Amino acid sequence: MGQSAYAIETRNLTKSFKSVVALNDVSVRLESGIMHGVIGPEGAGKTTLLRVMLGLLRPSSGEVAYEQDKTTVSFEDLRDSVAYMPQQQSLYPDLSIDEHLEFFKELYGIDKHTYKTKRDELLQITRLASFTDRLAGQLSGGMYKKLGLMCALLRSPNIVLLDEPTNGVDPISRREFWDLLYHLADQKILIILTTSYMDEAERCGFVHLLERGTLVAEGEPRKLLQEAHVNSFDELFLQKGAS
Repeated sequence: MGQSAYAIETRNLTKSFKSVVALNDVSVRLESGIMHGVIGPEGAGKTTLLRVMLGLLRPSSGEVAYEQDKTTVSFEDLRDSVAYMPQQQSLYPDLSIDEHLEFFKELYGIDKHTYKTKRDELLQITRLASFTDRLAGQLSGGMYKKLGLMCALLRSPNIVLLDEPTNGVDPISRREFWDLLYHLADQKILIILTTSYMDEAERCGFVHLLERGTLVAEGEPRKLLQEAHVNSFDELFLQKGAS
């Protein structure tokens, strides 16, 4: 039997915080096998969208629907298949990389054989195998992000939500992190990531552009640029803001 296909769909999603409208009538569909990028500047509503999808926030109106193999399911049915990497990760500065992995092994109830296989795979693709004794508080920004991703991936999720995963890391670490994301994409899982780096939009398979809580465009990156007759997503956002 092949791997299940998953999808998350928001329908006329609105979320307000008193007088601030964080999401304004947002309808998107996100499916397995595609790296979805939610692109927008700070304050666009990206984090709020992820948190509503995860049930951490209740929408003011609209709804979120979840599918497995084209059958509607509840979020509870999917919970164990979902991994979330928040922008501000809560790792323990006085625990090593190995101690973090052991902690999450126990947290997720992963058996020893599965854990060893997954641990070795993750350490190899993150290039952290030589640093397992290093404390999280002593890691560089890029290594810290990689550790957070490893902890999220340890239980082999089918849906991965990443909030600003490359924010604040150096260019080399950003490139290495994207190599990790492409490795995930090859596994045909549902990947949803947010970023305010406009150059990263073109690395995604499908993008959803948010501006002040409103979905202003979506589609395949290159096609969007061609249709708008612009050369970059910075130009595209300027165009959409002026329209």
